[in-house]
Amino acid sequence: MPLRVAPEQAHGHLRRIRADTLAGMGFSNLIAFFVIIAAAATLHAQGITKVETTSQAAQALRPIAGEFAFLLFAMGIIGTGLLALPVLAGSAAYAVASLFGLRKGLDRPLSTARAFYGILAAAMAVGVAISIAEVSPIKALYWAAVVNAVISVPIMVAVMLAASSQKVMSGMALTLRWKLLGWAATLAMGLATVAMFGSMALY
Repeated sequence: MPLRVAPEQAHGHLRRIRADTLAGMGFSNLIAFFVIIAAAATLHAQGITKVETTSQAAQALRPIAGEFAFLLFAMGIIGTGLLALPVLAGSAAYAVASLFGLRKGLDRPLSTARAFYGILAAAMAVGVAISIAEVSPIKALYWAAVVNAVISVPIMVAVMLAASSQKVMSGMALTLRWKLLGWAATLAMGLATVAMFGSMALY
């Protein structure tokens, strides 16, 4: 771990991570808020409460984009895909390579990390296969969110345990304040997951 070798760099490194997290989460939540507002003011107002296709979702942009609503929506989907696919495939390749102790890194030439690049290519191929398969993208997004909500709780628990351990963090373990905030967030996520399953059972 680089910070174990040079712990004096921890403050600057964590400050950059904090700024990146605040900016990323701020913009993503702001965009999500406006997506909800646009859908509520257009689709829901017309009684469309179950969106089954991307064509229906694009209708939310019609009051602003008019006849170009579908073009604007398509550009957004393509842009999101170009941004997300390499990131998701890359993170999957790093995770699998780390799990099996393989050489990894996009800075490595192909000859020294064939397995890593193979995993990366396979992950992208799976993404492409899903996109051209007869799978409802709306349902896929919905169930991906459900799975993400379920697995996020044990992941948050594991992160909190690791981040609280002096043995793991080598003197950079969480302070009491961040432990309380972290466990509170984990508890909130767990309760939200339980509430989600409760609402699914009711409807």
